[in-house]
Amino acid sequence: MPATDALLLDTSDIQATVLRPRPRPYRGQYVVLRIDEAPEGREMLRRLIPHVAPAEEWWAPTLPGWLGIAFTYQGLKALGVPQSSLDSFPEEFREGMAARATILNDVGINAPANWEYPFGTADMHVALAIYSNDDKSLEFVLERARQTHHDLPAISVVYRLKFSELPDGRNPFGFKDGLHNPHVEGGGSPVQPGSESSIKAGEFILGYPDELGEIATEPEPRELRLNGTFVAFRKFHTKVAAFRKYLREQASSSAEEELIAAKMVGRWRSGAPLVLAPEHDNANLGADANRNNNFNYEDDIHGLKCPFSAHIRRVNPRDALKNDLVATNLHHFLRRGTNYGPPLPEGVLEDDGAERGGVFLLIGAHLKRQFEFVQSQWITDGNFISHGTEQDPILGNADGGGVFTIPKHPLRQHLHALPQFVTARGGEYCFMPGLRALKWLASLNDKGEKNGSY
Repeated sequence: MPATDALLLDTSDIQATVLRPRPRPYRGQYVVLRIDEAPEGREMLRRLIPHVAPAEEWWAPTLPGWLGIAFTYQGLKALGVPQSSLDSFPEEFREGMAARATILNDVGINAPANWEYPFGTADMHVALAIYSNDDKSLEFVLERARQTHHDLPAISVVYRLKFSELPDGRNPFGFKDGLHNPHVEGGGSPVQPGSESSIKAGEFILGYPDELGEIATEPEPRELRLNGTFVAFRKFHTKVAAFRKYLREQASSSAEEELIAAKMVGRWRSGAPLVLAPEHDNANLGADANRNNNFNYEDDIHGLKCPFSAHIRRVNPRDALKNDLVATNLHHFLRRGTNYGPPLPEGVLEDDGAERGGVFLLIGAHLKRQFEFVQSQWITDGNFISHGTEQDPILGNADGGGVFTIPKHPLRQHLHALPQFVTARGGEYCFMPGLRALKWLASLNDKGEKNGSY
């Protein structure tokens, strides 16, 4: 198959969730459906397709909100996708996230046995992500979605989760959220200073050359894969009180608490990166989209400003692995994060029992070398930074046995007995087709063949 021009992405066929960030402020809901009869599943899909937002209309949608749709392996099977096509999907997608728990270090409290239903079961078939700017608009789009299956008894809603932006665009731990994503070559978004070199579109969208110059040949047929992608769906619960309490125990002043928190994350709560503001927070820097990502680690090769094990340095080493920059570019994915639950009031050090956390849609064309690699190697394993078994201080699951290293002169500082601040509540691998592929799926018959009517 000839290479597709990566500078001419078909944004009319790519779902908006892939290439465009969520609105701000945002309100939304994730809805998971189960399909018990393939014909009704395809009918639901036919009704839903007109409401799925393409990337080219993201800023001027036909509805007062945005809707994306993705399918698990079991969901594609429930729709009646032929077995030959199902078999052509990557192994990790066919197995599902729960079956990859050992690879992903989803063990202990993070183990699939502890996940919320329907995660890790065969009942999760269709995932809808619905976004809007306000509650009224959200309800309008949700009602449109409901109308696509309200009279189809074989379509069941098995999960719902409301999400919304927290005050000042912060995450539950109080840090400015959603600051960095790789720039997709040809995606139509402006290049922000510090966003590093554009990454080939084929790293994120099937049908285009990737960083190795290769074009994906799976899944089959081409009509199904073209302009589609894979999504790792992850739901986390955040232990905000435990995070605050640990900082208080390690510090002798509130200023030191904030510095340790920044060292763990790699940024101050304002979003200002430690590399550019190593001693004190700089709110103006954090708020400046032209500067808050305009940095690398060339002048911090010893980690004295931003520790090697800081969260943002682990999940995106930037130029810190410049001797292996090509390989680094193979491990990027797009991150669409949302928050759920109320913020924990300022100063509270005891857990109030409320459910709060984040959901991440981690988007890429290669689940194994992107999400699975980052999760198993850069987040879980410290060998790539010569830190042995030390894990990411925010996402690690050492559960009280963690260590965090802060380089200093003359001696490094080691923080011990690091609690687990984030627990996995569920996850799954999904396939997010292009809009024409959605029509292809909707046109299948009970024999797994395409009808000529669509």
